[in-house]
Amino acid sequence: MADISISEQDFLIFREYFYRKTGIHFETNKRYFVDKRLVERIKETGATSFQNYFRMVRFEASGTEFQSLVNIMTVNESYFFREEYQFKCLVNSMLSEITKNKTDKAPIRIWSVPSSSGEEAYSIVIYLLEHWPDIDKWDIEIISSDIDTDILNRARQGIYSPRSVQHLPPELLKKYFKPSGAGYQICDDLRQAVEFTRVNLMDVDDVRAYRGFDVIFCRNLLIYFDDVSRRQAAETFFDALKPNGFVCLGHSESMSRISSLFKVRKFPEGIVYQKPEVNK
Repeated sequence: MADISISEQDFLIFREYFYRKTGIHFETNKRYFVDKRLVERIKETGATSFQNYFRMVRFEASGTEFQSLVNIMTVNESYFFREEYQFKCLVNSMLSEITKNKTDKAPIRIWSVPSSSGEEAYSIVIYLLEHWPDIDKWDIEIISSDIDTDILNRARQGIYSPRSVQHLPPELLKKYFKPSGAGYQICDDLRQAVEFTRVNLMDVDDVRAYRGFDVIFCRNLLIYFDDVSRRQAAETFFDALKPNGFVCLGHSESMSRISSLFKVRKFPEGIVYQKPEVNK
């Protein structure tokens, strides 16, 4: 097979298409990353050129190849207890307000997006079990979502490298994990405590089913979006939350610069964003 190259125009055409479908915008300095992975997929499918491949992606009814593209184009890097102060804020401040204001015994619902390989969602479970005194009084539902189907399968398996668990206290590593090859696998009870689902935040049909959450963790995703996509994501989170529900963003992200829908809440452990109660 002849060498396949991606021209400047090819890159711009693909970048615009991928952005419209996912909200993720590749800066010009990411071109080597994008070109390399595009060429991988072109060769894998047996296409003879970018034009031939791109035509196939756009008109493939099943969307299978586009999902393969998404899986190799998205960055998935996480570790347990990342930005731990927000987990402290969850158990010490947010949940106290949520339970105080609840008028029913419906489960407390938490959405972690993007899932990546599951470290954040499993960290939430561990933190609740270890540090929330009311854990036995309430049912908890934890949904963890990502656009990448490969990474979701990895999250369900729950197998992690020593690097992923390096910030866990040794006693928690021993309590909740078992050795697996050169790494560790999280215990079955915790794997069953999280539901992993595929979602594209830019797809209105995908996100319509996500409603009634008390807390949303969306950390270090919006940095890959432009202003338009960030606003759309903020509106999605607003619709997904119950009144008085909370959104946690990454330390370098600010909802105040994205949307006026939320009010800023400054807790002792950190800043989060809250959906105002109706008519208040």
